[in-house]
Formats: sequence, C-alpha cells, structure tokens
Amino acid sequence: MPRHILITGGAGFIGSHVVDRLLAEGGWNVTVLDNFDPFYPRELKEENFAAHRNNPRFHFVEGDLLEEAVLDAAVNGPFGPPERILHMAAKAGVRPSIADPIGYHRVNVTGTLKLLELARRLKVPHFILASSSSVYGLDPEVPWKERTQGLQPISPYAATKLAAEAFAQVYAHLHGMQVTVLRFFTVYGPRQRPDLAIHQFFRKISAGEPIQQFGDGGTERDYTFVGDIVNGVAAAIDRAKGERYDVYNLGNHHTVKLRELIAAVEGATGRKALIDRRPEQPGDVPRTFADVSKAGRDLGYAPSMALSDGLAAFQAWLERPVHSLR
Repeated sequence: MPRHILITGGAGFIGSHVVDRLLAEGGWNVTVLDNFDPFYPRELKEENFAAHRNNPRFHFVEGDLLEEAVLDAAVNGPFGPPERILHMAAKAGVRPSIADPIGYHRVNVTGTLKLLELARRLKVPHFILASSSSVYGLDPEVPWKERTQGLQPISPYAATKLAAEAFAQVYAHLHGMQVTVLRFFTVYGPRQRPDLAIHQFFRKISAGEPIQQFGDGGTERDYTFVGDIVNGVAAAIDRAKGERYDVYNLGNHHTVKLRELIAAVEGATGRKALIDRRPEQPGDVPRTFADVSKAGRDLGYAPSMALSDGLAAFQAWLERPVHSLR
C-alpha cells in the first residue's frame, strides 16, 4: 500500500519535480500544499502539476500553511496522516528579502515552526526541510561542509533559512523526531523561476534585450541541475535511521563564474549578450561551493549533469510552444 507524503511548496520549481518522481515510482500517495504565492505567475505553477490533476494518488490543497484550517485539510484528506513531511514552501530570493524581512520571517520561520508542531502532534516519523546554501554566508573555507560552525548569513532570506534549521534541530532534540535538512546550491533546469539568472539570461539574450550583470562577472556559483537535486531529495526521504538530526549539501561540487555562465548561454542561443553592468548587490555572496561527500556517502548522491547539457534541457523547456511567458 502506498505511503503518504505531504509536500509543501510542491507546485513550485523543485517541489513539482519531486512530485513527478514520487508519483512515477508508485510507492507514494502525494498531498501538495501550495499557496500560489504571486512572486511569479500562478499559471506556471499550475502547469507544473497539471498532469497529476486526475491521478488518484495525488491530492492538492491550496492555501497558507500558517492557517490551521489549511493544515487540517492537508493532513485529513483522502490518504490520512502523512508518514513524511517534505517542507519546501518558502519565500525565496535574497534581494526581495531585504525589502520584506518580516514577510520572509513569517513564512520561512513561523511557517516551518507550524509544520514542526504539526509533525510533533501527528508523530510523523520523518521531517525533511529544504534549506539553502545561503546559510553559509561569507564563509571563506571552501568547499563548504555541513559541519561548519558559526555560520553568519548576510541576508534576511539566509537568516530565515538558518533559523528554520535551528528550530528543526530543537524539535529533533526535544521530541525525538527524525529530521533531515537539505541545503540546495543554485538549482536550475526546466520550470526554473522566472526571476533567476539562467531563466532571465535565456529570455533576454534570445530577445536581444540587455541583461543585468552585478559586479565584474567574477562571482561563482555551484550550479546544480534539478534532476540531480531530485535524486538527492528522493534518497533523503528514505534516509535510513542514523543521526536523529542531520544536514546534507546537495550541490554539484563545481563552481562556474558568472561571465562563464553568460558565455555558455550566448553559445546556446547563438546571440551575443548586451550587458548592463551594475554594482554588486547587498546580500549576495561572492561564491558558493558545495562539499557533497557526506551526501554521497549517506544518500548515494552523485550529481552528473554537465552545465552544457543542463542548459540545453532548460532551453528546450523554455522554448516549448505552450510556454506562458512567450
């Protein structure tokens, strides 16, 4: 009999890919809770899971995870209480968090605490929290390792993700919950949010519009294809009992400079980028770089998608005839 997993934010970029995987594997009934945050167009999220609307193993609940009635609907649906909670819902983005720190705290911290309380009450065996590489802040010791102490985030977004991790650790300690935290590193691929760099670069370079380059192009990111991330998430969902609370980096273990990324998109589109150079942005870190050896050892995580192949997959998705932004 299929097990039941509740996925918050499951209509979004990464979450919808996880839903696809779990439903394809056949061992899960999936409830998705999503509020269609207007950060980007609702129709994109609806398209992400449209194929599952009539799947008897899929249940969708729309609403704010901070509302009790919404949480009740998510856990009292056709599949009964969940055996896993995968918490991926969050207000995303470093720069917008500077303008709205209270809103980010409400969703990312208080929302996580509400779900942890729900998991405690229902005695959910395993809680998986999606976090971010941004929690490492300006740590100069790269590649970044999960055991790094004294993390100093430099944006409200990063601070909320680190606070959510702290609450998750507290609940694991106080209530005996198994908690797994996954720190994602610059995820890209089909369904990527329209505000993110790769998405913007493809659309604007293809259209002959200028792109914004913050800084001199020397910032580095550990770009990780969404399919590799999903492999890690799927493995974490069934993580064998080990440490009650554990943290894993899910990245590519390879950095790419911004100017190199722009050149790669130029090659894919066959057009030269028009670059609008801007000062570096507050809250942005100069480099992200994941040590993924722990995830490899414990989860069998082995990222394999080359950047050129991942960009080609994203481009094919972006140029599909039904794309709503074109």
